[in-house]
Amino acid sequence: MKLIIGLGNPEEKYQWTRHNFGWLTLDNLTRKHELKWRKHKISQADVAELQIGKEKIILAKPLTFMNNSGLAVIALKQFYKISVKDIIVVYDELALDFGQMRISQNKSAGGHNGVQSIIQNIKSKEFIRLRLGIGPQMGVAEKFVLHRFSSEEKKKLPEIIDTTYLALETILKEGVDKAANKYN
Repeated sequence: MKLIIGLGNPEEKYQWTRHNFGWLTLDNLTRKHELKWRKHKISQADVAELQIGKEKIILAKPLTFMNNSGLAVIALKQFYKISVKDIIVVYDELALDFGQMRISQNKSAGGHNGVQSIIQNIKSKEFIRLRLGIGPQMGVAEKFVLHRFSSEEKKKLPEIIDTTYLALETILKEGVDKAANKYN
């Protein structure tokens, strides 16, 4: 079993912001597979279940705000009895240009408060990261990540999200190293 977390903020006003790239990706995945989100009974998250081959996948969107994402992740990890190495976190990355992607494992938070919350709550940094570029940053980081995607960026989102899905599929079927070699 794997747990794929898409980071974002729960209110409608954040829906199309750069900081919600993880949520947008998982929303697209649920549409593609005709899945429905449901409120998880224990964690503060919406979840959906997917089967890829023999692998059961739990998709989750923490309903805490970004900086408290770890609260939902630790609850899901414990509920499903999932190893840290079987957690994949999809999120926005200021240090990467828009459209770039980086797959890694066992890294620091890199200044991302949502990821820092996860590390603090699960007491490990060994989970897999799929970082989606939203840069280059213009202005103050805290404001930039909460701005909506530009119209030019919005046009490119479907292709980026499709590639992200393929990268996730590669991670699940072939492992982190092969996915990183192919998509980084």
